[in-house]
Amino acid sequence: MKSPFDNRIENTFENSKIIFVSDFSAKDYAGGAELSTDALMKTSTLGEPFFLRSSELTKEHIANGTQKIWVFFNFGSMNLNLIPAVVANCHYFIVEYDYKFCRYRSIEKHQIEEGKTCDCHESQFGLFMSSFFAGAEHVFYMSELQRKIQTTRFPFLGGNKSSVLSSIFDVKDLEFIERLRNTRHDVRNAFVIMGSNSWIKGVKESQNHLRDLQINFDVIGGLPYHDMLRKLSEYKGLCFRPLGGDTCPRLVIEAKLLGLELDINENVQHASEDWFNKDLDQIESYLLDAHNRFWTRIENFVSKTPTVSGYTTVRNVESQGYPWRKSIASLLQFCDEVVVVDCGSDDGSFELIREWSLKDPRIKLHQKVIDTSDERFAVKVDGEMKAYARSLCTSSWCWQQDIDEVVHENDAPKIKTFAANLPKGMHLVALPVIEYWGDKGKVRVDVNPWKWRLSRNLSHITHGIPTELRRYDENGDIYAAPGTDSCDYVDSESGDRIPFSSFYTQEVHNARIAALQGNREALKAYEGWFNSVVSQIPGVHHYSWFNLPQKINNYKKYWTRFWQSMYGQDQQDTSDKNMFFDKPWAEVSDQDIQELSEKLEREMGGWIFHSKVRFETPTPHMCVNVTHPDIRLDQE
Repeated sequence: MKSPFDNRIENTFENSKIIFVSDFSAKDYAGGAELSTDALMKTSTLGEPFFLRSSELTKEHIANGTQKIWVFFNFGSMNLNLIPAVVANCHYFIVEYDYKFCRYRSIEKHQIEEGKTCDCHESQFGLFMSSFFAGAEHVFYMSELQRKIQTTRFPFLGGNKSSVLSSIFDVKDLEFIERLRNTRHDVRNAFVIMGSNSWIKGVKESQNHLRDLQINFDVIGGLPYHDMLRKLSEYKGLCFRPLGGDTCPRLVIEAKLLGLELDINENVQHASEDWFNKDLDQIESYLLDAHNRFWTRIENFVSKTPTVSGYTTVRNVESQGYPWRKSIASLLQFCDEVVVVDCGSDDGSFELIREWSLKDPRIKLHQKVIDTSDERFAVKVDGEMKAYARSLCTSSWCWQQDIDEVVHENDAPKIKTFAANLPKGMHLVALPVIEYWGDKGKVRVDVNPWKWRLSRNLSHITHGIPTELRRYDENGDIYAAPGTDSCDYVDSESGDRIPFSSFYTQEVHNARIAALQGNREALKAYEGWFNSVVSQIPGVHHYSWFNLPQKINNYKKYWTRFWQSMYGQDQQDTSDKNMFFDKPWAEVSDQDIQELSEKLEREMGGWIFHSKVRFETPTPHMCVNVTHPDIRLDQE
C-alpha cells in the first residue's frame, strides 16, 4: 500500500519490495561476503530483490524507497552523509560481516596501526556508525563472538535487536561441495593456503607456521569459485590463521565440508560454536536454515500488525451529555487498549466507566483529580491530562480522541493498515474530522477539517503549550497565549512543536477561506475534495456542536470559564465575556438557550465563539456523503 501522502514518482526499483545495498555483487567479486549476499537474494520470499551498489545510493533512492524494505551489507563505498536520511525514513536491516564501528573494520588492525586498543566505539565515527545500527529493525551477525564484541560496546544491539546468521550458502553450492567430498580419494599429502592481499587473512603467517611444522603446502588463488572448490578438495588440509577476528570465514566452512583437516587459530570466530562441531549433515542443515532465519525475520516485520493505544480524558461526561459510550466503543473497534483518564468526575461518570472496564480489560481507567476552582485549572484539565493519558499508553502507535468524537465502523478496520504503511519518518499524522453543526447534517467549514490524531509512541512526544505560546502569571503558573488549546504535540524537553504530515494542502486551505468569504464555486470544490478525502482516509465524527442546546448549556456551566482560565483572562461573569448573549450567564434562561440554538441551527453553519456571534454574516456549511456511526452497546 502506497503512503496516502506520497505522490512522488517511483524510480527503477518500483516493482521490488526489498532492496539489497552492498559495495559489490558476486558478479563483481566472488568474496565470501558477496557470495553470502547473493545466496540470500536467490531465496527471497518477497520477490526478487533490487540490488543497488552502495556507491550509487542517492537521496532520491531514499525518498522513493520509504515503503520498501532495505538490507545493508558491506557499505564502505556509500556516502555516509546519507545515513541520517536512511535512519529517519527507511525500514532497514543490516547484515554485518565485520566491525564497521572501527575505522579499520578490525579491532586488531586498529591496534597495529595506532599502537593502542581500539576505542572507535567512543569516537565520533563509532557513535555515528552506531546510530545507523541502532536505527535498524534488526542486525544480523556472522558469529556469536562477533555479536558479543559489538554488543559489549553497544548494549542496545543485544536482546532481540540482533541475531547470528553465519556465512550463507546457496543450496546448489552445498550440493556441489558434497559431490566433491564423496569423490575425494587420492589427495595430496599437503596443506593448502588461500592466497589473498587482505592483511587479515594472514597468508605469510600461515606459510611460516607450516614451515615451522615442516608441513608441505601450496598457495592457491585467482580461481573462479567452483574451480577453487575443486582445487581445495585435492588437499589433505587447510591452513588458515588470520591476524585478526574473522567473523565467519567461508573458506574454513567449505574446507570442513570437503573433509579437509583444519589448522586454524582463535581468530576464526565461529570455530567454537556448537553447530560447527557437529557432523557434516548437521552443519549443512544449520547453514541452510540461515536462509529461513533471515527471511522469517523480515517476513515477520513486513506482516507485523501495529498495536494501537487509544487515549482520551473525561470529566462529568454523563451529566454534560457527551456521547462517551459511543466514543469509547469506537476506540475498542481497533485499539489494543483504551486509556481513559478521569479528571475528577462527581456525576457518576467515573463509576460508570469503571463498571465497563471491569467487563472489558482493554479499558485502562485512571483517575487524577484536578481542582477546577484553581484559576489555572484549564491547562491541567486539558493539555496536562492528555499528556498523562498518553504516558500510560503501551502500544507502538497512539490514537488521541476526545470524548465527543467517534470513529465510524467503516473506518476502524483501515486504521492499523494505514499506520503500517506510513513511512518511518512520519511520527505524527493529521487526519480528517467531520464536525457537525446541529442535528440536521450540516458539516462545518469554518474550522480546520483535520486534527492531530495518529502518532508513534515515542518518548519525546507529548501534549502541551508550544514554547512560544507559554505565558506565566505572577505566581509562576502557566497559561496560554491565543493560538493553542494547550494540547499541541510538543517535544517533551524543548517544547518545540512536533512536525506532522497531513492531507490538507495550502491550495485546499485557500479554497476553504474563499468559501467562508462567500465564493460558492470554492465551497462546491472544497465540499467535493472533502468528500473524496473522508471516503479514503480514516478519521472521526465530531459531535461537540451536534446538540446545540446542550453545548451552550455546557458553556454556561463550564466552558466559558475554562477558556478564560486557559488564556489567563479574568473569570468574572459579565456580559462582555459572554459570546452568546449580551448579558451575564447568570441571567441566561433555558428559554434563551433554546431560542438561540434554534436560530444558530437554522441560520448558521458554524461559529467560533471566541468572539460575539454575528447573524448578519452567516457561516456556510457543507454536506458530507457518509452515514453517521452506528456503535451499538448493551450499556445504552
